[in-house]
Amino acid sequence: QLTGRWYSIGLASNSNWFKEKKHLMKMCTTVISTTADGNLDVTSTYPKGDQCEKRNSLYTKTEQPGRFSYTSARWGSKHDIRVVETNYEEYALVATQISKSTGSSTMVLLYSRTKELSPERLERFTQFSREQGLTDEEILILPRTDKCMADAA
Repeated sequence: QLTGRWYSIGLASNSNWFKEKKHLMKMCTTVISTTADGNLDVTSTYPKGDQCEKRNSLYTKTEQPGRFSYTSARWGSKHDIRVVETNYEEYALVATQISKSTGSSTMVLLYSRTKELSPERLERFTQFSREQGLTDEEILILPRTDKCMADAA
């Protein structure tokens, strides 16, 4: 039910790379599809300079519904992904706990089916991020862009 195309509207994180890259970040598209064995294939397309970069991840399902795990070979990090809230048609709130040898961090993502979301949903995202211990400096509503928004099927 999470499958299809989403826009990343909000991103909150207490990781160092987020602090460094925050000012460069823009809205991106994410396409989610299900694999034969019930895992999630997640492809994000985002603007990087003049180009559109694609990143593909496989979220492996766990025994708990709405929970997935992902290991990044590139960064040597393990991600514990939890779908916190969604109504599938409008928005999804996803929390990720990331652990690697250098320590752990928290990331919260707000996905939307359209490029705009109601103030209530944005407020809920901010509120939830704060509950995860994130500060206002670490919470970002991503600037809209038309770059890389073409039908990234």
